[in-house]
Amino acid sequence: MLSKVKKLLYATLLLVLIACSKQETATRTPNPPSVSVTTAQSISMEVREESIGSLEGIMDPTIAAEVAGRVLKVLIRQGQHVKKGQEIALLDPVNHQLQRREALSEVARLEALLENQRRLVERNTRLVERNFISQIVLDDVKTQEIALRRQLEGARSRLATIEHNQSKTRIFSPVEGKVESQIVVEGDYVKVGDPLLQIISNQFLRAHLPFPESTAAYIKPGLEVRLSTPTSDAVIISRIRELKPAVGTNNRAIEALAYVENQSGWHAGASINGVVVLGIRENVVVVPELSVVLRPAGQVIYAVNETQVEQRVVQTGLNQDGMIEIIEGVQAGERIVLDGAAFLTDGAKITIQNEVLTQANL
Repeated sequence: MLSKVKKLLYATLLLVLIACSKQETATRTPNPPSVSVTTAQSISMEVREESIGSLEGIMDPTIAAEVAGRVLKVLIRQGQHVKKGQEIALLDPVNHQLQRREALSEVARLEALLENQRRLVERNTRLVERNFISQIVLDDVKTQEIALRRQLEGARSRLATIEHNQSKTRIFSPVEGKVESQIVVEGDYVKVGDPLLQIISNQFLRAHLPFPESTAAYIKPGLEVRLSTPTSDAVIISRIRELKPAVGTNNRAIEALAYVENQSGWHAGASINGVVVLGIRENVVVVPELSVVLRPAGQVIYAVNETQVEQRVVQTGLNQDGMIEIIEGVQAGERIVLDGAAFLTDGAKITIQNEVLTQANL
């Protein structure tokens, strides 16, 4: 009886071991991974250099006092838009008004003296003609008349200077733009040359674009450059106007300058992206970046052969807009793995989930 029980236990244990073995076999043979595939393309590709630089305002004057005086009124505030010729500040004109009144009095006095001297010259001229006085007396009064004329000219010049300075107590914007900073307030006393306001105009901007010094032989004035900035959706076409003569001591870069005019949404101080096209290469084979993975053999792609992949070592070139140039290893029109390439090995079985049509926009 005991022998029969043992045999039954052995049979049960054997069945359990067989079931576990089948489960382990099923676990060790997973389904092939699902991947998406695409096709290598042959396109025309730009040979280009890209740079991230900054925008500088060409017209960003700091308005300074041209005459001394107390600030009576500031007519604009920081951030306000101003037009060219708009009055923006007013200085106390009282001193200039008093000086003008004094200069007017001096001019009137000299005009009266000159008129009297002119009549004296006419009278003495008639007396000389009648031999009542000598020519020396006539010459003396004529000299005095000339001196008075010169004094009157000087007084009128001083009056014009005072009136010109008085006009400078009314300060006008030299450009159209926005007030970047207000330096003075009502009641401040300013001397000649003291800053009052700074105005930034975004109508004329200069783009500073640094390029590696190794490109100095290719980046030349006159080359077309595509410019874009984060503050605007517009992409504009400009040209490199000039290159700075010295290589930057901090970054070892050459700096190209391009100009932007009358672009809405472009701001001085903003960053800018510049793309210079150096040439066009025809019939370039490209694949998406995701298709190229790094293995001990180097950079590889996985070419699709029905339900199996073949590992190809490739030589890559340009990398632009998510696409990589394949110099050697893949031909245009070949199907390659896109998503899932990083998990494959040579000869691996795959399940194709979908086929992706990539568009190279280069």
